[in-house]
Amino acid sequence: MTALLDHDNLEMRANFRKFISEPVMVPRYNISLEEERDLALRRLQRICDNKFISVLDFWNNPLRIFAAHELAAIIDPAMTTKMTVQFNLFGGTVLKLGTERHHKELLEGIDNLEDIGCFGLTELGYGNNAVEMETTATYDPKTKEFVVNTPNPLAQKYWITNGAVHAKHVVVMAQLIVGGKNEGIHAILVRMRDNNLKTMPGVTIEDMGYKMGLNGVDNAKLSFDNVRVPREALLNRWSDVAEDGTFTSHIDGGRQRFLTVADQLLSGRICIASMAIGGAKASISIAVRYAATRLTVGPTGKSDTPILVYQLQQRALMPLLSRIIAVNIGLDYVKDRWAFQAKDGSEHKEVVTMCCAIKPIASWLLEETVSVCRERCGGQGYLSCNRFGTFLGLAHAAMTAEGDNSVLMQKVAKERLGILLKNPPKLSKPSSTNLKDTEYLMYLLQARELNLFNDLGQKMAKAGKAGTYNSWMFEESDLIQHASKSFAERLIAERFHSTLQTCDADLKPILGLVFDLYLTTVVEKNLGWYIISGILQSGDVGLVKGNSAELCAELGPQALALCESFAITDTMLSAPIALDWVGYNSYDNQGEVMSEGEWNETVRNV
Repeated sequence: MTALLDHDNLEMRANFRKFISEPVMVPRYNISLEEERDLALRRLQRICDNKFISVLDFWNNPLRIFAAHELAAIIDPAMTTKMTVQFNLFGGTVLKLGTERHHKELLEGIDNLEDIGCFGLTELGYGNNAVEMETTATYDPKTKEFVVNTPNPLAQKYWITNGAVHAKHVVVMAQLIVGGKNEGIHAILVRMRDNNLKTMPGVTIEDMGYKMGLNGVDNAKLSFDNVRVPREALLNRWSDVAEDGTFTSHIDGGRQRFLTVADQLLSGRICIASMAIGGAKASISIAVRYAATRLTVGPTGKSDTPILVYQLQQRALMPLLSRIIAVNIGLDYVKDRWAFQAKDGSEHKEVVTMCCAIKPIASWLLEETVSVCRERCGGQGYLSCNRFGTFLGLAHAAMTAEGDNSVLMQKVAKERLGILLKNPPKLSKPSSTNLKDTEYLMYLLQARELNLFNDLGQKMAKAGKAGTYNSWMFEESDLIQHASKSFAERLIAERFHSTLQTCDADLKPILGLVFDLYLTTVVEKNLGWYIISGILQSGDVGLVKGNSAELCAELGPQALALCESFAITDTMLSAPIALDWVGYNSYDNQGEVMSEGEWNETVRNV
């Protein structure tokens, strides 16, 4: 089971799990902002020193990048956020948009953290509509330089990870002005600090301070006051400016150039989804372990019954466990489709849609998992040392970073609607309509997607070309969100179904049970729609809920074993309630998992 869920880079994953036992990786909670940021960097440095990630993995083994994100997020999501910017957004952009001159100067330093960088896309006034950003890079043919400028406060680069303390470089996305003509958004390398980490002239760096979570991430606001950089600072894989100011590009049109330079956001969404699934696995593991060992009132009135056997606990945790495994399998498919897509670009549009769907689904699942698990662990779940607060911070960052979830789902709905209008699929209702029948449950997910998109298509047709914007943005938001989620959940279900056909025979019984609970959970969550649409009848409500409760009861005794298949070590989990929580409370622990003395000796070295 572990090999199936790990999916790739099995040896690297096993070695990473062993490596994570160093004292610097132990969580610490009552520390200053400065120390928390330093700790995140030190942890990332150890991962880099041990060569668990390289920017060249994007060329040689892209799935390794995603594996590192999933496992590292279990240890420290703040450290992993710094990692995803360093290796994906900054490093990946330099690798893919840069040429030999940039690679020679930076790639080695990206891998060993000698050259920490950040990614300057988002502006205060331009997030989801980044194509309208106002930062400019104007070419001066007299000096053969670009002049990078922030014209007003709305144009300052905002939420720039690694920017407040650690970065020397920033890839600035800017409107490229050549010979008075705006050639669209391009990526330019700007040196923001020197080798002594002193701010460069003309660059303003403002620390964004404390956040609601992930405070190991040093976020900054960046502004540029006519900062001059060499002509060679333009990442010129697709577009270039000659010394005399002649602009050439392999890509036609400003919007297409923006999509090309921002393409690293696609792999970024898979990185974030990987982090989210790592956090969800850790959260459910903590809650299940605690539920298996926390005894309370049984039939005799004595505290001799694990709360995991209660229906209350099972109905809360087992559907989440099934969805985590399902999304894991769906994410693995999206990883493969992204990493191994056809070179001619024929699959790219479909891959974009899947990447835009899997990040929201995974991060929303993490948020729900953390909130439910925290509550089901009672007061113990509220202690920082039991990790739920850390993972909630990750969830909320993941829901917003690299594309607001609901906005991404608008894109998913738009692209999927276009495909279905051109190629409407034929769906046959199975002979069995038993709500315990896997094939019928699969049909229900497929029918939901087709019905919702058919409804959306009819409403857009009725609105006409002139009314499309108003209808899409002001009238049909709920339908758009529901349709896009139905696409994602159907896609995940189909990948799970395919996996069941090819997995080891001894895994099929337990995976079949997990799959049935996943399908039933999706139907149960959408019962209202199924009844209104006439696909199910009101008398089916009790059957669906009863089936779900039965499946939860069946899965409950297997929950610990399923969580063990995630192969998250005790050291990685670190939460006392997932370990010896009685022993942990037999001394004055101060809410930390390592004593002050041990911490000073092994981590602070004082």
